[in-house]
Amino acid sequence: MSNFFQITHKVKDSRARVGLINTFHGVVETPAFIFCGTKATVKSVLPDQIRNANTQIILSNTYHLMIQPGEEIIADEGGLQNFTKWRGPMMTDSGGYQIFSLGHGSVSEEIKGKNPNSKRKSLIKINEEGAIFKNYLNGDLISLTPERSIELQRKFGADLIFVLDECTPYNVSKKYTENSMYLSHRWAQRCLKSFNNPFAGYENQYGSAGHQQLYGIIQGGVYQDLRKIACEETCAYDYDGLAIGGSLGGTKEQMHEIFSMCSNWIDQTRPVHVLGIGGLDDILHGVSCGYDTFDCVSPTRIARHGIMLSFDKINGHNLNNSFYKNDHSPLDDECDLTEIKNFSKAYVHHLFKSNEILGMVILSIYNIWFMNRFFTQIRKAIKDNNFSFYKNEILSKIH
Repeated sequence: MSNFFQITHKVKDSRARVGLINTFHGVVETPAFIFCGTKATVKSVLPDQIRNANTQIILSNTYHLMIQPGEEIIADEGGLQNFTKWRGPMMTDSGGYQIFSLGHGSVSEEIKGKNPNSKRKSLIKINEEGAIFKNYLNGDLISLTPERSIELQRKFGADLIFVLDECTPYNVSKKYTENSMYLSHRWAQRCLKSFNNPFAGYENQYGSAGHQQLYGIIQGGVYQDLRKIACEETCAYDYDGLAIGGSLGGTKEQMHEIFSMCSNWIDQTRPVHVLGIGGLDDILHGVSCGYDTFDCVSPTRIARHGIMLSFDKINGHNLNNSFYKNDHSPLDDECDLTEIKNFSKAYVHHLFKSNEILGMVILSIYNIWFMNRFFTQIRKAIKDNNFSFYKNEILSKIH
């Protein structure tokens, strides 16, 4: 697809920019947040509710959909856009994150310092060919190769898809990170070759729902020299977009340092996605580095635990707390969504204390609306050439 990405506005004092990603199923104005519908659904929220909260694009997970319901069922229904009735722009990851999470534990477990051997893992082995997993539903062995990842993503039909990579954890050696990076580069080249070849009745670069764009992923862990190599290697190939992946460090400071160093070496003419980042402060730093899209499960995941996103508290407001029992103020005076704007904090507190599912629904919709409003403000600040002021204003509130 020609004119896949255009930059429409830039600021003078950073790399922050506004752009347009033109997908087969619609245009995404960037910077934008991509909400995670891991198993072809954003939990507890209907597609129309997601859309009404001004969402532009959602993401689903290749590994989980491969296991259930399987790629053929989704392809037979015309791809994820039709299967889910979302029918807007979609992204799928490659399944590479599961190499990390099933082999080393989740990001949250790693950050919290939990013992990686504290529970049984499903990853059997990683080699040149790909990765072998154990199906968590029935115990069958599953082989995920670069070619298989592209095959799956073709049949799922998302507009934006990724090469297969190994997402290295923070707590491994530099040598392991280096070897893994080069393995991911070789896998990526196989993905690109597969993507550019016709497959099973699909034209090259097409999936079950239309034309697709392929993103390459930049690895290298926390090591500056490896990140530079990864940036140069990935940018040397004809990927439609780029992504910052792998371990981003053990602290926010380290993460922001990696963001900054990568921004010096990547091709700024292509859209850049940051994998698995949802913190407001982290997003602002990423935008200032010239990054365009971000995805994370956190806005809706924390909503299901009673956390309401806010600019005045970095970890949000926990409506489970007794403080909100008698708080009859609305969730947010600025929220314009008819279906939730009149609910009080006291009512949502009651729902969570009563284990009523409606509380999760209300806060999930609210947090989606909040993140979309946040990105609308970011785009406006860039267009008005005052992004640095906006960034500093938000950071001063949430710290």
